Amino acid sequence: MKKLLLAAVMLLGVAFTAQAQEERNALGLRLGDNDGFGGEVSYQRYLNSGNRLEFDLGWRDSNNYDAVKLTGLYQWVWNIEGGFNWYAGVGGGLGTWEFDDDVPPGFDNDDDSGTFLFVAGDIGIEYNFDIPLQLSLDFRPEIYFGDDFRDDDFGPDIALGIRYKF
Repeated sequence: MKKLLLAAVMLLGVAFTAQAQEERNALGLRLGDNDGFGGEVSYQRYLNSGNRLEFDLGWRDSNNYDAVKLTGLYQWVWNIEGGFNWYAGVGGGLGTWEFDDDVPPGFDNDDDSGTFLFVAGDIGIEYNFDIPLQLSLDFRPEIYFGDDFRDDDFGPDIALGIRYKF
């Protein structure tokens, strides 16, 4: 009976250890530039070993423009070797922006604000350390719709990400 109990405890221990090593979430920051430096709080949720969802809530700040945006992406992940992965994805989001031309009072003021929708692609490379830390570098082209957010309706977003995996 003692051997059976010991075997059951060991089996449960192995099961919980395997579960703990299966890091299905990552939370961190994504810092980049798309018409102004900005950051995003980034959350990733693995659906299986080759697919995940990523959600980012971020802000951008430039000389005259400020923007806040929420992004959702579906990503495919491929292992390269030794902790390196590359990934590609598609998604979209929505945001709000504000323009302030900083003119003195009494002069013609062109302040404006609005909302926008966008579709996005994503391609990047990441490294997963032996500790629960992930570094990534990605390129996210975005096409905007609505409220004259950009003259050309296109924004190339390049960013460095650092996330804690759990």
